[in-house]
Amino acid sequence: MAQTTKTNRKRSGQAGVTLIEMLVVVTIIGLFVALVGPALFKRADEAKVTVTRAQIDNFMTALGTYKLDTGTFPTSEQGLQALRMRPADVNQWNGPYMPKDIPKDAWARDFIYRFPGEHQADEPEIVSLGADGQPGGEGINADILSWKNK
Repeated sequence: MAQTTKTNRKRSGQAGVTLIEMLVVVTIIGLFVALVGPALFKRADEAKVTVTRAQIDNFMTALGTYKLDTGTFPTSEQGLQALRMRPADVNQWNGPYMPKDIPKDAWARDFIYRFPGEHQADEPEIVSLGADGQPGGEGINADILSWKNK
């Protein structure tokens, strides 16, 4: 009986993980997250800017088709909703020009639509205010503008 107890103690001591080993593993994982995490977040921010630019390009394509059918772009008051629902005073509307509801930008905010535009009087302007939701800014906070595709 005494022999069996000694054998069990040896096996249980060998099967476990020491506190030091656990700390080493946790430290390695922490270092990995600290080094790789910021790069992943930067990629996520860049992806949001890319998605928002693509949405603006889709709007501009749909607006071009709208103009071909109706002879003009939707007014600022009609907004981008004119691509989904016929405005009351528009003839020859042949939409909907967008397959789904008008999306928000990548930061879940409405796009700003103007026609006539402030920078291009004969073209509509679409603006996303970027990550901070404020005019201006730099990096991911910079406005994404339909007339300045980068």
